[in-house]
Amino acid sequence: MQELSERRCLPCEGLGAVLSAQRINELLETVPGWAASDDGSWISRRFDFRDYSSVMTFVNAVARMAQQENHHPDMDVRYDHCVLRYSTHAVHGLTENDFICAAKANALFE
Repeated sequence: MQELSERRCLPCEGLGAVLSAQRINELLETVPGWAASDDGSWISRRFDFRDYSSVMTFVNAVARMAQQENHHPDMDVRYDHCVLRYSTHAVHGLTENDFICAAKANALFE
């Protein structure tokens, strides 16, 4: 199976139903550091950095990736950390697109 970080997001329209709780748990195992909300409607991760410049370098890299994938996270940007949160708004929950972008964000962080 192709690694999530090597896949591309599909257009959100027509993706179908949200992921099951079982599938969310399976996919969470492939994206270290990420956690799902209690209701399974979003995933998030905090990324820690040594300074603001490093945070902004990461945020800009995530923004470029998000534009390429046409799948954009909510971002909480602070001096020494950034929290990314993914959800597929078109289906009001999680799809594989969210996990693809989570894996890509992890790769950018590494």
